[in-house]
Amino acid sequence: MSSPSATPPRKAASRRLVAVVVLVPVLAALALWAFAWPAARTAPRDLPLGVAGPASAVTQVERQLSARDGAFEVHRYADEPAARDAIEDRDVYGAVVVTPQGPRLLTASAASPAVAQLLQQAVAGQAAAEGTRVETVDVVPAPDQDPRGAALGSSVLPLALAGIAAGAAVTLLGLRGLGAAGALVGTAALTGLLAATLAHSWLGVLTGDWWAESGVLTLMTLAVSAAVAGLGALLGPAGTGLMAATVMLIGNPFSGASSAPRMLPEPVGTIGQWLPPGAGTTLLRSVSFFDGAASAGPALTLTWWAALGLGAVLLGARLKANATTRSPAPARRPAPAG
Repeated sequence: MSSPSATPPRKAASRRLVAVVVLVPVLAALALWAFAWPAARTAPRDLPLGVAGPASAVTQVERQLSARDGAFEVHRYADEPAARDAIEDRDVYGAVVVTPQGPRLLTASAASPAVAQLLQQAVAGQAAAEGTRVETVDVVPAPDQDPRGAALGSSVLPLALAGIAAGAAVTLLGLRGLGAAGALVGTAALTGLLAATLAHSWLGVLTGDWWAESGVLTLMTLAVSAAVAGLGALLGPAGTGLMAATVMLIGNPFSGASSAPRMLPEPVGTIGQWLPPGAGTTLLRSVSFFDGAASAGPALTLTWWAALGLGAVLLGARLKANATTRSPAPARRPAPAG
């Protein structure tokens, strides 16, 4: 005959078992959706593309591009130098220049090798149907050591994991206040220096200013770690897990690192640029390959994440200190006489 006191623990164990059996498949399905769905739906969506040349010829090219069901957002430029400037300023991903010798396609594989390849297929395919040949010029080429952008795209996950690990470690070790903030900044700085050394000095997949790239990698790591630790300081372990899951299951697959934000379904591309992995990837491309062009937006996004996260860490420490001060001290029992 079992004792009544053994029944509640058995029920609790059964509930935990059911929770594990249900929760793990749900998380697996969520991860599969987050990573596989954007990849399966990759296609140009209002992709900024320039056209330049004589007005009559440009109008015809615009009409042909606009017929692709909203794939391209066409910008008109006076001539080829203006189109090149727009590419280097990251206003457009490429441009079609109409010349007497035939169309010339300007691309920037450093901005996105996937987009550069897509533009070649689209423009060259249209020209081949008309019996003409397209000359392709890569205005801002990707590094020779990473022509397909695989190494840069693969760097997003390790930096995100480093930020999550740093934020979780600060929370689990019970660090608070200025000590926790100092640990987060120091860890991010060291991570940025090591990442720049590997990606720039050793692998050669980054070609910009070394210190600027190191700063971007540091800020990207700090934005993640501060957010994880900050939410943990306010909500406890649940906050740490929530922020870590957001970065892993939304930030990474929605970053557009392997293609481009405008190649992802809406609003996935936009959401990805609001989170540290997406903003960090865009900023790293700008600093490494485009002399910092169009870097203000992603830099501000990362700065806000880092500042709000560190602020939450300090606020959580203050709230906990105030709660400890207001709680009454336990009454001391009088010592027995004699």
